[in-house]
Amino acid sequence: IQQLDPDHPVTELWQVIAAKTQGRREAKQITLFDSVGFAIEDFSALRYVRDQLQATGLYEELDLLADPDEPRDLFGMLLRAAVQTAA
Repeated sequence: IQQLDPDHPVTELWQVIAAKTQGRREAKQITLFDSVGFAIEDFSALRYVRDQLQATGLYEELDLLADPDEPRDLFGMLLRAAVQTAA
């Protein structure tokens, strides 16, 4: 989001949740949540989205726990995974 032009349209998540504006209108549109790093806000957004999705069945559970061989080098873990995937 920081790389977008200042006049690029942005819809705040709270506006969609409060029904003050419409969210995605088509499946090809993208929803991007740009967390600002406040744990309570991030966790609240995550719980809200989870609760809404659970009622629909339109989701797939993913294991998001990393098991890095070197916990202090998470970026390197991603690079190594990309090389293995490409091979």
